[in-house]
Amino acid sequence: MIMENCREEVVLSKPLLLPSFKEEQQRKCVGNAFGSSLNARERKLVCVTSGNSYLSSHIVRELLAGGYLVRVTIQKEVDFGVMNELLRDEEMNQLESVVVAKMGDLDSLCDAFRGCHAVFHTSSFIDIHGVSGYSEWMAFLETEAARNVIEACCRAAYVKRCVFTSSLLASIWTDDDRTGIIDESCWSDEEFCRDRKLWLAMGKTAAEKVAWSKSQEMKVKLVTVCPGLLMAPSFPNAHTETSVPYLKGGRMMLQRGVLATNDISKVAKAHVHVYEEMDYGACGRYFCFERVVRRLDEAIQLENNLKMHGQLSGGGNLPSSTQETDGEIQISLSNSKLAKLMLRASQRSSCKQSSLIAA
Repeated sequence: MIMENCREEVVLSKPLLLPSFKEEQQRKCVGNAFGSSLNARERKLVCVTSGNSYLSSHIVRELLAGGYLVRVTIQKEVDFGVMNELLRDEEMNQLESVVVAKMGDLDSLCDAFRGCHAVFHTSSFIDIHGVSGYSEWMAFLETEAARNVIEACCRAAYVKRCVFTSSLLASIWTDDDRTGIIDESCWSDEEFCRDRKLWLAMGKTAAEKVAWSKSQEMKVKLVTVCPGLLMAPSFPNAHTETSVPYLKGGRMMLQRGVLATNDISKVAKAHVHVYEEMDYGACGRYFCFERVVRRLDEAIQLENNLKMHGQLSGGGNLPSSTQETDGEIQISLSNSKLAKLMLRASQRSSCKQSSLIAA
């Protein structure tokens, strides 16, 4: 019954090519939207889902800057206007195409991914204005979308690769008194999340697990990026709409020492670098954050910026430095895996530039 309701919302079974700003660009899009030319394959045509989301728009920008041919999906035609607000006109003009593809419609996703070298899937639920919040139903849709994205990637992508955006929330929530290092081997407890109505954490955990299971079944090469709270552009300037569902349980995260943040542009760069490093063995999960909020003054800065006064700091009832026992931090988040990958990517880029100069 649930899936029937989901299917009833689908009004388009095939992607709809939306008009570009230039006739020349539109002709190029018509030629490539439902197939892949040799030229597109050589330029590595990639598809980014939910182009009207905050993170997706930054990933699109990074890909375009890197010279990739980028196709973008949205779920409704009206999302085109939101996407146009997030991207500059010149960036919109560079897109290979924009297509409407419902996350609940496998056929439309297959059409959208056809001929792509890789798929970047960031989210199946976008609430631009933060009105409806993130519910248990949305967690279910997130999981079903992950299943469809991986299957469509297998059926239609020219090279079966997917860069999947998960979240640090998929690794930090358990009912035990965990101490030590939390890294990519750790997973959140879905029942713990359900009992505490941590719906975004539950949705991201379940969706990522389904993506891993489905990718093994369908032989899709998958990597996942698990970012912390998105900053716009730097601490304490968090992105309001994405922060509200992320920070449900925020005070407990602060107390445990797992409230991590990252600049949105750096998260987008990390996605692109992880994709590029798949040619050199990048695999598995990657924690993506640059700062862990531990001090009371930082928590107050963040909650004031988000107009969540007292919801993180508890009105100042936390110690000046959280999660300290006899001077030692009980929990430590590790992003060393991504740091090593980014270093290798930087070194490889430097070598390529040196070779070009020498030539």
